[in-house]
Amino acid sequence: MTAASKRQGTPRIAFVASEAEPAQQALRELRQHYGAIVPEDATVIVPLGGDGFMLETLHRFVAQSVPIFGMHRGSVGFLMNSYRLEGLVERIASAQPVELHPLDMTAAREDGTTQQAMAFNEVSLLRESRQAAKLRVSVDEIVRLDELMADGILLCTPVGSTAYNLSAHGPIIPLGAGVLGLTPISAFRPRRWRGALLPHGARVRIEALEADKRPVSAVADFTEARDVVAVEIHENRDIAMTLLFDHEANLEERVLKEQFLS
Repeated sequence: MTAASKRQGTPRIAFVASEAEPAQQALRELRQHYGAIVPEDATVIVPLGGDGFMLETLHRFVAQSVPIFGMHRGSVGFLMNSYRLEGLVERIASAQPVELHPLDMTAAREDGTTQQAMAFNEVSLLRESRQAAKLRVSVDEIVRLDELMADGILLCTPVGSTAYNLSAHGPIIPLGAGVLGLTPISAFRPRRWRGALLPHGARVRIEALEADKRPVSAVADFTEARDVVAVEIHENRDIAMTLLFDHEANLEERVLKEQFLS
C-alpha cells in the first residue's frame, strides 16, 4: 500500500477475478463482505486466480500503477497470497511490497512491420516449424553468439526466472540481484551453452537467421509476434508495478526456497 493510501485510512479495494469458478465464487464473497469498487477508483487491486491471471492484471492496470495484492484461486499461485475472507484490510496494511519492472520488446517482422509488447515474466523466441531456429545474439551492440541453433531462447526478469525459464533449466534469480536471465531452449548447437546472466540495464538483440526457411515467433508474456527477423529487448525502469505479499510468505523467500527444491 502506498503511504498516501495509509494516511487516508481504509484502502479502497477493487476485486477482479478469472473466469474459473473458484475465483468467481471468491469474487462474490469478497464483494459482499467488503463492497464493490470499480478498479479505476481503487487504491489497491486484488486479483483472484492463478499466476496467468496475475500477469493479465499487471498488464491491464500498468497505467494506473496501484499496488496489487493477489489471492490464489487458480492453478499455479507462485505470485499470489493464500485466500482468506477475513482480515484482508489488515493483511494489505502490513504486506511487504515488491517492485517489478517489465521488459520492453520491439519485434521486426519479415513484412517490414514492427510490434511492441511488454513482459513481466519473459520474452521468448520460438521456432514455428519442424526445423530448429537459427539465431544470432547481441548484447549492447556486441555479438556474443554468432549462431545458436535451438528450439528458441528467452530473456527473463527475476520474477520470470521461476516460470518458463526454470522449465528450460535456466537459473533462478533472486529479486534484488539486478540481473536478467538469458536462457536457450533445447539448444542443439552450441550444445553446451547454458545461457548467461546479464546486467538489468543490458540491451539485447536477437536476430533470426534464415528466417524464410526457419520461421520464428516472439512472445512477450502472452503477446505473440509471428515471422520475426529481429527482436530488441531491454528492461523498462520507467514502469514499476508493486505487488504486495504477506510477510510469512513473501516473494523473496519463495524465490530463495525454489533454489533448494529437488
